[in-house]
Amino acid sequence: SVPFLVRLFPALLTKFVYLNFLAFPFFTDLRQPELLLNNTISLYLTTEPGVTVGIWHTVPGSRGAEARGKDQRWYEEALADAHPVIIYLHGNGGTR
Repeated sequence: SVPFLVRLFPALLTKFVYLNFLAFPFFTDLRQPELLLNNTISLYLTTEPGVTVGIWHTVPGSRGAEARGKDQRWYEEALADAHPVIIYLHGNGGTR
């Protein structure tokens, strides 16, 4: 019956392959990384109309004391300085 269901509803296959409906660790709000990780905020990029990608911006530990208590504007300005930016692509899961 599984092949029949996949044939009728191809979106089911995508859900089972990528499991993007699961959030791990369970019962955490990944939209608020500052509750889990130090010196981290959640930002969103609009890549094209109707497509928004969520990202986390984490400053290095050497700037941790400086970042403590800062707002989103400070993190955005930190991206514009001369320091290198490392982009980590975590895989195909639906969560960060």
